[in-house]
Amino acid sequence: MTGTDRRDESPADSPAARLQTLFEGHRLTPTQRRIAHHMVRRAADVPFLSSVELAELAGVSQPSVTRFAVALGFDGYPALRRHLREVAPAEQTRPAAQFNAYQQAVESEIENLRLLAALLADPRPVRRAGALLAASRPLPVLGLRAAAAQAYGFAYFAAKVHPDVRLFHEGGTMVQDRIDGAVRAGASALLCFALPRHPREVLDTLGYAKEAGLTVVTVADSAFAPVAKVSDVLLPAAVGTGLAFDTACAPMLLGRVLLEAMCDDLPEAQARLEEFDARAAARGLFVE
Repeated sequence: MTGTDRRDESPADSPAARLQTLFEGHRLTPTQRRIAHHMVRRAADVPFLSSVELAELAGVSQPSVTRFAVALGFDGYPALRRHLREVAPAEQTRPAAQFNAYQQAVESEIENLRLLAALLADPRPVRRAGALLAASRPLPVLGLRAAAAQAYGFAYFAAKVHPDVRLFHEGGTMVQDRIDGAVRAGASALLCFALPRHPREVLDTLGYAKEAGLTVVTVADSAFAPVAKVSDVLLPAAVGTGLAFDTACAPMLLGRVLLEAMCDDLPEAQARLEEFDARAAARGLFVE
C-alpha cells in the first residue's frame, strides 16, 4: 500500500468523521437525518454520487436531497458534492470485488470501528455519560429485542462495580412499572441500547423515563436514530448490515468504553473487582 493507505490515516480525519462534523449543529428533519445517516455509512462513496443516486441510497426523493444540501448551507447538491470532494478525497483501498461476502461484512465492521475511534477523539460525551450512570442509584439498563444482548452484557459487567444495576429487557406496561420503581428507589439516569429496527416501544419507554425525571443516555446505531429526540446524551456506534442479521461490534465496544468511563467515577470500583476476584477464587468459580 502507498502513503494513502487508510490504516495510516488518523480516525478523526476519516471521511465518515468529517461528514459527522459537517452535520453537527444543524437542525435536520427526520428525512434529512436519514440522508445524513446513509451518507456517513457510505462516506467514501458519497462525494461521487449524483443526487438521484444518493436519493435511491437513502430511500428518499431527489428534491429531499436538494433541500438537505440547502439545510447544510450550500446552494444545492452540486455545491455540497464539490465540498465533499475537497475535504474527503478518494482513498486507495482494496477493491470490494476482491472480498467475498463474509470478508466484506468484516471489512464493514472494521470501518464502523474506525468511525467509533474517530468519534471518541473527543472523550467528553462518554465521560459525561459515565458520570451520569455512576451517580444513578439504582442504575436501570434498557435493551429491547435486538438490543437486549447489548444491555445484558453491559449490566453483567456493570454489576461488578456498581451497587445496584437493574436490567430491563421486556417492554410493555411492565417496564413502566419498573421505571417507576427505580425512580422511587432514587435512580437519576437510565442507559438504553437502541439498535435497528427501532421498536416503537423503545421510544415510548424512553419518553416515559424522561417524564419520570430520568436523564436518558442512549447508545444507538446513529446520531440520527429515532431515539435521538428522546435522549439527553446519545452516543452513536454504527451497525453492520452486510449479513442477513445486523452485526453490532461497534455498539458492544462502545458499551465497554462506557463501562470504563463509569468506573472512573466510581471510587469503589477497584475494591469491588478485587473483592469479586477473591470470592471467585474461594469458590473455584473459574477454570484457570
